[in-house]
Amino acid sequence: MMRCPSLQAAAQRLAQGALLAFPTETVYGLGARADDDAAVARIFEAKGRPADHPLIVHVADIAGARQFAADWPESAQRLAQAFWPGPVTVIVPRQPGVATAAAGGQSTVGLRCPAHDVALALLKEAAQLGVPGVAGPSANRFGRVSPTTAAHVEAEFGEAVPVLDGGACQVGIESTIIDCSRERPVLLRPGVLAREALETVLGQPLGERDAAAPRASGTLASHYAPTARVRLLSPAQLRAAWADPSIPPGAVALYVRTVAVPDAVATWPVLHMPEAADAAAHDLFAALRTLDACGAQQIWIESPPDEPAWEGVRDRLQRAAA
Repeated sequence: MMRCPSLQAAAQRLAQGALLAFPTETVYGLGARADDDAAVARIFEAKGRPADHPLIVHVADIAGARQFAADWPESAQRLAQAFWPGPVTVIVPRQPGVATAAAGGQSTVGLRCPAHDVALALLKEAAQLGVPGVAGPSANRFGRVSPTTAAHVEAEFGEAVPVLDGGACQVGIESTIIDCSRERPVLLRPGVLAREALETVLGQPLGERDAAAPRASGTLASHYAPTARVRLLSPAQLRAAWADPSIPPGAVALYVRTVAVPDAVATWPVLHMPEAADAAAHDLFAALRTLDACGAQQIWIESPPDEPAWEGVRDRLQRAAA
C-alpha cells in the first residue's frame, strides 16, 4: 500500500492538486482541493463517477464552511453548532465561482466538518497552504461498497492513490445530509444520528425529499453495492430461501442478526450483524466486503428493524440491494 509518509506530505499533495485518500469518522474519503476544478475532476475520473453527481466539501470549522457559502441559513448554523465536528453534511447556497466541479455544477454545495483527529489536522495543515476545503467522496469505485480502513482503499485503487492511514473508521456509514438551501430543512440521506435529535436542534420537523431537492452524494437508487447480488429478507423469507435444496455450495453468503442458522447451511459463509444499530453501522461495509470476498453469487441479509435508530443502515442496505 502506498501510505502518505506524514501529515505535512499529505497536505502538500492536496495543495499541489493531487489526489489523497484520508480517514474520517464515517468512511475514508478520496480527496482533492475543492477550490481547484481540475483537481476535483481527477476524483471523478478515478472513481468513474458522473461529473454531475456532487461531492461533499470537508472543512475545519464553520468559518471554513462559510467561505464556500453564498448564504449561511439559520438551520445550517444550528446543525453545525450542535453536531460539528461530526457526521452531518449541510447543503447551502454556493458562492458563485467557488467549488463548481465539487458541487456537480449546482448552485448549492454540501459541507461538513469531520470528527476525526487525523482529518481535522489534515484540513488545518492544508489550510495553512492555501487549501480552503477538501472535496472528498468515499474512496471507492463509484456505486461500490465504501471503505472503512486503509486496506479497503488499497483494494480499490492499489498504488494509484496514496492513503493517509487513520485506522478503522469509528462510525462506519456516511454522514447524514440535510438540505438547508430552501425554506424548510429536508433530510436527503440518513446517517447514524436520530431524526428526532436533528429535529430537536432545528426546532421543526424535517421535510421529505421532493423533485426540487438538490442532487446529493449517495442518494442514487443503486449504491454501496458489492459484486455479489444483495437480497434483503425477513427471518421467515430467510428460512424459506435456505430450505431450497437446489442451491449449490458456496453460491450464497449470509448476514443475519436474529435468525439461528441451521446445520444444513452452517458451511455457508456466515457473519452476524450486531444487535445495536450503531454497532451494525460500524460493521456494515466491512462485513459486505468480507462476504463478497468469499466469492458467493448472492449475499442474503436479514432485514434490519423498521425503527428510527436503524434508518441509516436500512438506507445503505436498500440501495445495495437495488
